[in-house]
Amino acid sequence: MYTNFCKNLIFFFVLIVGLNIYAALPGNISDLVDKSAPAVVNITAKKNVSQNQSYGFGGMPIPDELLERFGIPRDFRDMPQQKREAVSYGSGFILKDNYIMTNFHVVEDANEVIVSLSDRREFKAEIIGIDRLSDLAVLEVSGDNLPTVRVGNSDDLKVGDWVVAIGSPFSFDFSVTAGIVSAKGRSIQNQNIGNYVPFLQTDVAINPGNSGGPLFNLSGEVVGINSQIYSRSGGYQGLAFAIPINVAVDVAEQIIVEGNVSRGYLGVRMSEVDSDLADALGMKKPYGALINDIEDGESADNAGLLPGDVIIEFNKQEIKFSSDLPHVVGQIKPNSSAKGKIIRDGKEIELLFVLGELPTNEEEFVPAKLQSSSEPLGLKVADIDRDNPSMAEVPDGVIVSRVNSYSPASGELFRGDIITMIQHKGKKYEVVNVESFNNAIEMFTSGDKIAIHLTRSGNRLIRSITFS
Repeated sequence: MYTNFCKNLIFFFVLIVGLNIYAALPGNISDLVDKSAPAVVNITAKKNVSQNQSYGFGGMPIPDELLERFGIPRDFRDMPQQKREAVSYGSGFILKDNYIMTNFHVVEDANEVIVSLSDRREFKAEIIGIDRLSDLAVLEVSGDNLPTVRVGNSDDLKVGDWVVAIGSPFSFDFSVTAGIVSAKGRSIQNQNIGNYVPFLQTDVAINPGNSGGPLFNLSGEVVGINSQIYSRSGGYQGLAFAIPINVAVDVAEQIIVEGNVSRGYLGVRMSEVDSDLADALGMKKPYGALINDIEDGESADNAGLLPGDVIIEFNKQEIKFSSDLPHVVGQIKPNSSAKGKIIRDGKEIELLFVLGELPTNEEEFVPAKLQSSSEPLGLKVADIDRDNPSMAEVPDGVIVSRVNSYSPASGELFRGDIITMIQHKGKKYEVVNVESFNNAIEMFTSGDKIAIHLTRSGNRLIRSITFS
């Protein structure tokens, strides 16, 4: 009897949980799809690519040693480059007035773009403008009575909200998938995208071909543009990222009206605040954007910002992580004023900033003198300031001023470390300043494992890093 009671109790519990889950599921989304799908488009982008034609069998090249044995001259081993047409597929949606939004990477280098609607109509599209930093592009077609989407407010989205994607994964036109918002304000960097898009993370099934397609809320409003997936296989693994529609519409309006996109610019280099740094800076918890370097004459310099300051709020928006700051600053128009809350010497102060304009090439940032960036290691070093009393007793070397996330040096070296020597296969390279550090780094190639001799808090350490 006791056993039966337990079984009934478990059944009742499972039933209640199941009902709660069912209640949380979205209703029939077919009406949403019927109303929204006509404004979703399939995009076919054609471009010419070059390829080398080489001696070989089945596309496999013949080794140089074998070619030399048969006396084939080096100049004749590779045939002249030949052109071939490559085709890529993606998705998009009609925003307004015959303007279509999609991802930049969908139409990159395309010499012909074809847009297909769900009613089987096709149009040749013109690329009106692009924005690499947000991975967005605006197209225009000539057509009558084209359906348009309803635009929502991505700021109103909450984690856990249901969302629906319509697109063309692997060229399967107008496929529908659904999921929830997993997180907001995610920072992702790749070769095209900077830190200027606060991505929406979802678990909606997104695959190649979905790029540029709309993400809808359950009211049938576009709240994002599906753009990226995180995958080890190249296919969907539960992590998808969308550009918030508020960001996308702002970019589109600038492209349509002005022909380009402009963003606010502070002129700083920054890093995260960890628990040790928070304690050292007199902060109760690790948060904010730690300023490592400031560009002369730019907004931050003019406002009186200093290296070592921590920005915790900008333009009335909280800065929890350093990656939050570019999102906020980039949404402000150049020459606009904004207030920022700063932690300096354990005290909170407020500064007024007049923003500059983000350079077309972000690498135009000119850091302070006597500093060097080592991209293969993913860190930045500076000469030791002997005029600083706190640095009087440290050994000769260079000080680490920044370590990039997900770089070879990440997790092995930290800001404030003193690099004194680099070792590779028994050979030692003394490091006494930035120049000697750079000379040593130039000796290595990708894949070399090097030993970094350093001091940290007075302790001597050796860390192994693989040169990238």
